[in-house]
Formats: sequence, structure tokens, C-alpha cells
Amino acid sequence: MDVGFIGLGKMGGAIARRLAARRPLAVFDLRPEAASAIAGAKPAESAAALGLACDTICLCLPTSADVRRAIFDGGVLEAMARGGMIVDMTTGDPTATRDMAAQIEAAGLHMIDAPVSGGPMAADSGTLAIMVGAPDALFARIRPLLAEISPNIFHAGGVGAGHTMKLVNNLTSAGNRLVAFEALTLAAKNGLDPARCIEIMQKSSGRSFMTEVIFPKFILPGKLDQGFTTGLMLKDVTLATKLGVE
Repeated sequence: MDVGFIGLGKMGGAIARRLAARRPLAVFDLRPEAASAIAGAKPAESAAALGLACDTICLCLPTSADVRRAIFDGGVLEAMARGGMIVDMTTGDPTATRDMAAQIEAAGLHMIDAPVSGGPMAADSGTLAIMVGAPDALFARIRPLLAEISPNIFHAGGVGAGHTMKLVNNLTSAGNRLVAFEALTLAAKNGLDPARCIEIMQKSSGRSFMTEVIFPKFILPGKLDQGFTTGLMLKDVTLATKLGVE
């Protein structure tokens, strides 16, 4: 399996670093410096060049529109040999994913979705949750590669199911975050020590990823860069509510 990776931002870069430490990996990003920063990986001159060299290409980009541009406008689809597989690790729009997958299948290639959860730290430590939307045969084919990223691999269903699950997860996470921030603000304004509140909530029914990780590791020490932007969360919540409307 000749593997390429497109999209080397905070999340994609962390995943690519982990893969490059375990196998030969070709990479491409619109920022050449991001590609050259992945130790052990071979930078490609373009997305099309990556397609020529690889039979499996993973993408981790901000939106499904970016994925579409990389595949259809960037030359990946035309360059890849028939039978190749495109693995979309973006937190994407399930409807757009299914539409792209159908077009890609018609061209003789395959597309599956495999978004991840846990952030760059979990990518570095190999503990990401990977949610896969794929037919059974393609899931079996891609699982060994995904296992190099993390053992926490879940087959959610057919194409688009991985992206649906990721949106469900991120909608829950966004709700938990909002409620936790409001509740801790309420506690602080009423004279409670936020650190003590978190300690108590960790042993109570209000505990969540926010009390386990976000507050103790980021908010309380004043580290406001958590590796995930408010803009991306807005995008994910918008996509989740779009699914509800549809």
C-alpha cells in the first residue's frame, strides 16, 4: 500500500507524523513548509503528483468543499490508478460525502469517510477515536492502515456514517462545553474556586470531557489554545443541525 496524505494542519499534521513514523508516507499541503515539517515523509509537488504515486490517499481538511477541490480540481481523481482508495478524515458533510463517493466510484475508485476525535494530543499518543463509514470489504481493506494511527477504530456503517457519527459527537461536545463554561462561571461569580468545582464535579454526575480534560489541562492553567477553533465548532454544529433539517 502506497499511502499519501493531504492536509497538514494541526489535526492532519499530527496524524501524518504518526503515520510517517511507521511507514513510507508522501504528503501534500498548500503550505510547502507544512509538508517539509513532517519528519520522514516525502513532500509531493501537487495533489495530482500524490495521486500518481499513491494507491491510498487520506485527506484531513477543514470542510467537505476543500475535500471536493482537492479531489476533483486538484487532480487527485484523474491521477490515481483505478481501484485506489480515498479516505476522508475531515469532519465533513455526510450528504456531500455520499455524493462525492458516488462520483468517485463511477470513475473506478473508492471513497470512504474516517473522521477522528480526540484532538492533536490524542493523535500524538495514538488514542484517537476513528469513526469509519465504508462497505464491509473496504473497511477490512483500510483497517490495518488506520490501526497504525490508533487501535480505537469503529465501523459506523456505510459511506457517510462516519461523518454522521462525528457530527453527533461534536454536537454533544459543543453542548457540554457551553453548559460547563456557563456553570463554572456561575460558580466563580458566587465565590467558589473553579479548580475545587472541577475536582468535585469529577466525582459527580456533571463530569464530562470538559471537566476531565479541557478545564484542568487548558482553562484553569490559562492555556487558551486547545487545537480547535470556534469557527470549526460552528461549522460542525451547523452541519449537525443541517442533518436534522434534512
